[in-house]
Parts: sequence; C-alpha cells; structure tokens
Amino acid sequence: MTVRNAWRRAHPGEAAGPSPEAALTEAANDLAAQAVCALARGDAAAFNRLVTALVTAPGPVDEDEWRLVTDRCLAAQMRQGITTAWERGWQPADVVRFASRRRTARHARLATDAIASEMKSYSSATIDDRWREQLAVLGAETWWEHEHPDAWCEREGVDHTVYVVSAVELVHLLRDLPRLPSMGPPPGTSSTTAPPGHSARDASAAAREVDQRTLGRVRALLAKAESTEFPEEAEALSARAQELMARHSIDHALLAAETGDTAAPAGRRIPVDNPYDAPKAVLLTVVAEANRCRAVWHRELGFSTVLGFPADLAAVEMLFTSLLVQATAAMVHAGPRRDARGRSRTRSFRHAFLNAYAARIGERLRDAADRAAAGAGGKDLLPVLAARDRAVDHAVDTMFPNLAKGRAGSVSNYEGWVAGRAAADLASLNGRLEVTGTFRRS
Repeated sequence: MTVRNAWRRAHPGEAAGPSPEAALTEAANDLAAQAVCALARGDAAAFNRLVTALVTAPGPVDEDEWRLVTDRCLAAQMRQGITTAWERGWQPADVVRFASRRRTARHARLATDAIASEMKSYSSATIDDRWREQLAVLGAETWWEHEHPDAWCEREGVDHTVYVVSAVELVHLLRDLPRLPSMGPPPGTSSTTAPPGHSARDASAAAREVDQRTLGRVRALLAKAESTEFPEEAEALSARAQELMARHSIDHALLAAETGDTAAPAGRRIPVDNPYDAPKAVLLTVVAEANRCRAVWHRELGFSTVLGFPADLAAVEMLFTSLLVQATAAMVHAGPRRDARGRSRTRSFRHAFLNAYAARIGERLRDAADRAAAGAGGKDLLPVLAARDRAVDHAVDTMFPNLAKGRAGSVSNYEGWVAGRAAADLASLNGRLEVTGTFRRS
C-alpha cells in the first residue's frame, strides 16, 4: 500500500490527501512517536518492530527518500526535546551529563550534536555567557558537513539502525526530563542591550580578567596537589590554593560592599557520580558551606545545585574536584578489605572512608575560613559576610521552597572511618599563604 492510499484510508471522505512528502513525514513522525511510547512502557517487542519500520522504506517508497525523511523527523524531535529541556530549567551540561548517566556516552555525544544544531536557531546576542562557556567545554558545534546521521554513523562506527535506536531513546529521555529551578536566562531571552558606549560584557570584563588569573593559579596548584606522591607536598599546595580562594572571595565581598554592587547569588550544577555518591555529596556540601555557598543534592539526577556568589562557586567546584581526586587516590591506595571469614568489606570500607574524609575536611575548612575572615578584617568584615550569607540563604529558599534536609547515612566500617579521617588530615587546607611563599602546618 502506498503512503497516499494509507492516508486516504485514514481520512475517508476527504477529497485530497497531503503531498507525498507530507504524507511520508506524517508517517515517520507517527512511527517515531509510537516507538517512544513503546520504550516508555517497556515493550521491547513493539519497540524493535517500530524501529524496523523506521529503518525500512514502506511499499514502493524509495529507500533513500524514506531514510532522509525519517532522519529529518528524528532530528526535529531531538531538537524539540532540547528546546523543552531549556524551558524546564536544564542547561547544556546538565542534558549531556544526564544522557550519559541514564544511557551511554554515545547518547551523550548525540545529545551534544542535537544541542549544537538547536543552538543555531538563536541569535548570538540572546545567549548567556554561562551557556557559551558550557557549549565550548562540551564542544557543541556543527562539525558535520552534510547530513548529520551519515556523519554520526561514520564517526561512531555503527550502522543506520543504531542511529535510529539512539535517536528514539534520546527523544524519550528528553521528553521525560523533570522540571528544574531556572539558573539564568535560556537562549532566546538573554540580551546584551546596554546604554550607548557600554555593554554588559564590557562592564565586567576587567573583573573577569582578574578572576581568570587567580583561578588559573588555583587550578595549577590543585593539579600539582593531585599529581604529587608526597602527602606533605599535596598538603602545602592545597593550603596555598585554599588561601588564594579565601582571599579572592573576601576581596570580592569587600569590593561589592564598597561599590554598592547588588548582584544576586548565582548557581551551578556539579556532578555527583556513583559509586559512593552519598558521601561524595556530603563532601561537596561541606566544601560549599566553608566557601559561603549552599549545596542541594538531586540524587536521581546525579548532581547537586550549588548556590552562592560567582567567585565562591568557582572555588567550590575546583576544590571539590581536587579533594575528590585526592580522596579517591588515597582510598584506592588503601586497597581492598576482607573480614575474618574472607568476605569482601571493600565497599563498606570505602563508603566509611569517604564519609569520614568529608566530615574531617568540613572541620578543617571551617577553621580555615574563620581564620581567613579574622585576618582580612575581623569584626569589620563580619557584617559584609553575614549579608552575603543571608542573600545565599534567601536564594536557596526561593529556588527550593519545599526543601527538606536529609539525614546522614550510617557508617558500618570503623577501619574505613579512621583511614578517611587520616587522609583528610593529609589534605589539610589551613594556613595563610601566598602562592610563592612558605607554608606552616597547624
């Protein structure tokens, strides 16, 4: 049966059907929608049957023509899914990370390409700088020269059926994304309009330049701390990095108070991955609190939303990443564990290790933050920092009005707890230092 005859049977009494091209597009859209529904209800047999129908041209329809129609249909549905994700508060990095977590790295790469394709529909002037940074990190650009599905299959080393399956699975994933609190304007709504002779980007260019210089030095220090085999050297390097971040945050707070800058707290989402995601989330929470930020963990989504002022957010992300690298290295170095009967105790040991590490790091970071504040201005600084704390708390209450505090999980491996606290002691982050100066231990 031809596509036109199928349409006539479905629309009896209508004098004329759609054009052959429109009928093919309608048929492909219907098959794709049914495949998504089959996937949603877990009907593998129906899903495979529908994928076959999407891959195989119906009746007398030219195979190349059908493939072009189905590819464009799936591409449009993926782009629509990306648009819906933006409307629900998701950002590019969130979508790609979630696709990798729920599906595979291949789906994440397909999502990245769908994002790149969808972003071409927006004016450059309506894309927020934070989105630009994420797109650059993801490498979200239209790298293909001709039809994307063919280029994608060639890059992935797969056949066209794999593309169709991956595309339908991604459409299903995007369709069911939960709504998240918005953190900045989505593309199409941001504007760089400013008074003549001034632009929003120019106004903060100098501040960002200073930020990048400082953050670059911090990154270099933390990279050395992660790579060294000597605990004392890692301790000194981490302490120097923490000192720079603390001073950087305090300088920003004082400058904002002096100039009357009323900028509100911002937010970013930081991955918290398995295994041992619970103690990792605790570590992120204590790092955030020590840097005057707040973290809210979304366990099912694999990330935490961290709210705070921009300089503090950058410090939290870098410090958390570095401490996690150092903790993981120490934990793996400790090796596997077994009980007296030879049963594995490695998982409970590592869970306890990371929980203890987070608890001890929290203690030391709070001490370091208190000393940094006292040395930078003492009582004169307290009202400034208190005002920023209130602003962050208000942002959390606004974004998460029904937030409930969870209870920390129990720890059943004493050896892991002791080892974790010892590792945290080696990652000491206190002391007032300069990058090129000397260090002292507490």
